[in-house]
Amino acid sequence: MQTYTVQGMTCGHCVSSVKEEVGEIPGVTGVEVDLASGRVEVSGEGVTDDAVRRAVEEAGYALAG
Repeated sequence: MQTYTVQGMTCGHCVSSVKEEVGEIPGVTGVEVDLASGRVEVSGEGVTDDAVRRAVEEAGYALAG
């Protein structure tokens, strides 16, 4: 499992958008998003940080760091 921090999420729709985009990455088997902390936990095989970054950006947000 990989953990990321997403900046800019403020509501349930934000969570849904990030979860949907990250969930479409090939190899992802699970996505958990916590709005309060901005944490996104991604599980799966062969998932790269770059793929997660692109998916989060596609949803309209940015990874911290």
